[in-house]
Order: sequence, then structure tokens, then C-alpha cells
Amino acid sequence: MRILQITAGAAGMYCGSCLMDNALAAELRARGEDVLLLPVYTPTLTDEVNVSDRHVFFGGISVYLEQNVPLFRKTPAFLDRLWDAVPVIRAATSRGIKVCPESLGELTVSTLQGEEGNQAKEFKKLLGYLDHLPSFDLAIVPNALLISLAPALRRELKQPIVCTLQGEDLFLEGLPDEHREESRALIRRHADAVDAFVATSDYYADFMAGYLAIDRAKVHTVPIGINLEGHGGPRDEASGPFTIGYFARVAPEKGLHLLVDAYRILRQERGLTDARLEAAGYLLPEHQGYLDGIRGRLRGWGLDREFRYHGTLDREDKIAFLKTLDVMSAPSPYAEPKGLYVLEALANGVPCVQPRHGAFPEVLDRTGGGVLFEPNNPADLADRLLELASDREATRALGLRGAEGVREHHSIAQMATRALAVYEGVRS
Repeated sequence: MRILQITAGAAGMYCGSCLMDNALAAELRARGEDVLLLPVYTPTLTDEVNVSDRHVFFGGISVYLEQNVPLFRKTPAFLDRLWDAVPVIRAATSRGIKVCPESLGELTVSTLQGEEGNQAKEFKKLLGYLDHLPSFDLAIVPNALLISLAPALRRELKQPIVCTLQGEDLFLEGLPDEHREESRALIRRHADAVDAFVATSDYYADFMAGYLAIDRAKVHTVPIGINLEGHGGPRDEASGPFTIGYFARVAPEKGLHLLVDAYRILRQERGLTDARLEAAGYLLPEHQGYLDGIRGRLRGWGLDREFRYHGTLDREDKIAFLKTLDVMSAPSPYAEPKGLYVLEALANGVPCVQPRHGAFPEVLDRTGGGVLFEPNNPADLADRLLELASDREATRALGLRGAEGVREHHSIAQMATRALAVYEGVRS
């Protein structure tokens, strides 16, 4: 099968969606499928071999200029090539890009207007490029925020279109009211051009079918998987301070502040005497104040010397970091549809304590590698962590069970098999 898989780059950030798209494309290629992984917005950053195409469409600079300066909606192709060049995009976004929805409402609506929006020229560039390539059997749109691609791709390719659903509601709910409702209406309008939607969990399939008024029968669940190469292996016997870890993007919606609150309760109210709190993950410039505030609170409680932020980690360092933990928690107040970081922790024998919402109940039930707590309740999180700290051998056994569960249910090979079943279904 020849597959066009579009992926949305996230500048210099290790993005879970980029990692998942890249791993899936690589696995499908290894099985003999002919996959073109085509980035939009920015080049993708992955911690594995990057299999994406060297071209970038809907380049972040062009999209921004076309939205804000009408002249750039009509500039000739030879000029566009200057700011569409990958080195230029990479240089412009090297320090990260702001993705706060509060300031991107008009751009979101315009993009969702498709060939009638301010980015109409970008559709022509993409379709012109595809016109010179061998024909495709299927096209995959990476998320509902880019669903305006579906009608154009369906018209030009004359093949089925699949759209992945993987967390768009968080962005949409952050838009100003008028832009949010218009965006949702546009997504619904374009949904007829999509043959199948693929959600990353049963929770998200149910939720997004209602949120976007999509026929539930068109929404399929393909649980996420990870490339297990390098994960796992021997770990040191549990000793020293009980080490609680956080591994996710450092942002309010991922919940580091809730874990810090739980840590204070553990240390100052629950009597845990020997502990550490270790954190790692990508930090956008606009969230530096969030991290500084967390450090300030820990300092005020006299716990700052027990906390360390390790920054952004590549694959090797990520695995090494996870193996130093006794338990991991990213207590997202948002109902997370994926939870890639949970699979990565479990794959290294680290049990997880996660909120009882989103995809987490499914993942932990399937893998058997963790426990759940009441969402947005630091005291309940502290109690669950204390139970694990009180019996470290049982905690280690829980992590080993989780590692087996990931290998049984959440490998990238299993994800590819499930995805192919959906793709073949819409082509039959």
C-alpha cells in the first residue's frame, strides 16, 4: 500500500505526536508498505531515526505571514522558497514557538477554512508537489486541526482519507469563544470528506465523537505503541531515597504542580522521611515562569534541595533517567488521550500513578503497571505514592508487570497491525 502520512512538526520540541507518527511510519516501511511521511509547519524532531521527507509544507513562516500580511498571500513561488526552506524554518523556530491558543484563534479559523482561507496558497503548493509523485492508495491527516486538508486531498488523490484524533480538544478549548465555535463548525463540515477517524484510546474515541458530532461508527481506536528497542534491561535493586519522577512536557496541563503539592504532603504530613523528586521534559519559553513558581514553592517549604529538573532528554538519556526512578507520575488535570510517557516509564519497569481519567485507566488496566488516583486531588495522589513507598519490593514487582504489559499490548508493531486493519477497511 502506498500511504501519504502527513505529520505536524513542533519546532524544537520532542512532541509525542511526532514521535508516534515517525515510529509508525518506520514500522510500516519495515513491513514493506510505501509510506511518505510529509511534515507540515516545521521539520519534525524525533529521538529515533527520522524517516520524514525533506520538504515541509504549510511552513510556519509562510502561514504566519499569509495570515498577518495580505501581500504574502500573492507572492510568487520563487520568493516563497526563501522562507519555506527547511534551514530557514528551523532557524526561525530553534528556540521554540508559542502555541498558546488564546493568540491563535484567527489563524486556526483561517486554516480550517481550507482553500477559502488566507493560507489557500499553501494548499496549491502541497497539491502541486503531490501531483508529480506516484499515486497514493490512502492519505492520513495528523489531527482535526488540519482536517481542511481532507476535501482537497480526496479530490486530487481520489482515495480514502483517514484523520487521527490525538488531543485537539485541549487546544480548541483554549481558543476565544467565537473562534472555538467557528473552528468546531468547520471541522464538522470537513468531516464528510474523511472515511475514518483514528483515536488513540477508547476514551478519546467516545469523547471526540460527541465533541465534534462525528458518527461514532467512523471512529476507530488504535492504542498507541512505542519502539521498544533500548527500553528495559536490568535495574539496580531498590535502595536509597524513594525517587518519584515526572517525565512529560513541563506545562500546567501535564500537572507537575499537582505532583509537587503531593510531594509536600508526603514529606510534611504523611511522614515519608527519605525521598527525591526528579523531573524532566520539554519546557517552552512561555512556561519558564510556571517552573520558576514551582521551584519557589518548594523553596518556601524547605524542600527545594530534594528537587531537580533535568531539562529535555534525548532517547538515551531519557531511558537512563527513567531507570533511576522508583515510580513515575504525570498527574495531568486534563483528560489525556495518549500518555506516551506512561508507556515509556512502564517499558523500563517503572510503575506509574496516574489520574483516573482520559486514557490512563485503559493503559494501566491493560498493562497492570500502576495505580490510579482521583484527578486533581494531591492528597489522594500522596496516599497512593505512600503505599508504593511503604513496600518497595511490591512496587518493583508492579513495574516489572507493567513492562511485560507494554510488550504484550503496546509495541509499535501492534500499533501498526491495528492501523493497517483500519486502512485496509476503508479501502475495501
